[in-house]
Amino acid sequence: MLVLCTGNSARSQMAEGLLRHDHGARLTVESAGTRPSLVRPEAIAVMREVGIDISGHRSKSLDEFLGQSFDIVLTVCDDAREACPVFPGGGRRVHRAFEDPAAVQGTEAERIEAFRRVREALRSYFQGWPL
Repeated sequence: MLVLCTGNSARSQMAEGLLRHDHGARLTVESAGTRPSLVRPEAIAVMREVGIDISGHRSKSLDEFLGQSFDIVLTVCDDAREACPVFPGGGRRVHRAFEDPAAVQGTEAERIEAFRRVREALRSYFQGWPL
């Protein structure tokens, strides 16, 4: 499975971590971005809260995965879906937009809470998947 987002800094990184943690024995998961940046420290922190370490993750470009095939290509933001309407070698295409926690302005506590909301939304979404 390939999880795509714009920056590969928060949503797709948390999705990768959750899926590897919960389904890693049955599923190979990668994540990438259409415009990669850096993994957000808030994403690392909220994943650590649930016992998942993504501190070793790096933000990767979609280009790193061109030529590879995936059974599922999941876009977790509308920008990635529009920027990459077709992924060569991609199997089933799935889209579900999630709030961008990196766009939340406010105190550190408010930003962390936004990352928690997205982590829990991702977790809830994946619980319904027959993986």
